[in-house]
Amino acid sequence: MSPKESPEVCKDDHTRTRMIILGPGATISQSELTQNLHMMELPLTIKSTCYGAMVYGDQEYVDQAVEKARKLDPYNIFTKDRGFPPGDPRRCRGHRGAAREGYHQLEKEFKLLGFVGEALKNPQKVEIEKPEKVSVDDFRKIAEKSYSKSKSSDKSSKILDEG
Repeated sequence: MSPKESPEVCKDDHTRTRMIILGPGATISQSELTQNLHMMELPLTIKSTCYGAMVYGDQEYVDQAVEKARKLDPYNIFTKDRGFPPGDPRRCRGHRGAAREGYHQLEKEFKLLGFVGEALKNPQKVEIEKPEKVSVDDFRKIAEKSYSKSKSSDKSSKILDEG
């Protein structure tokens, strides 16, 4: 498929592009991931990327590929939808000459994936304490104390300015 055809393909409700992202603790490389995706012999467009791979095609096949890929390293392989197929001139770095929109967001998300992977690997029961409401009387005392402190600091700063 040429990049010129891709905008028309995006309108098809049955196709999907999914990013497969390797976390920092992944036990496989991008090339191994891509190789495994190709060995599935699904009718997909597969592109190796700096963060893992991108798969594009019929939604059913994309879902199969993602499911099988996640089994390779369940705690370090993450996926995310992408609105455009690989090579789409509206987003392709090669056509745009710079990082595509969303790349910097992905870069930020990547920094958290190690923590997410660790939490998936070692789940712990977490109980969230519901914060208690502050009574009106307590709030009034806090506000008055804060107000009196700001008044005294205003006076001391005036004295320093005049001195």
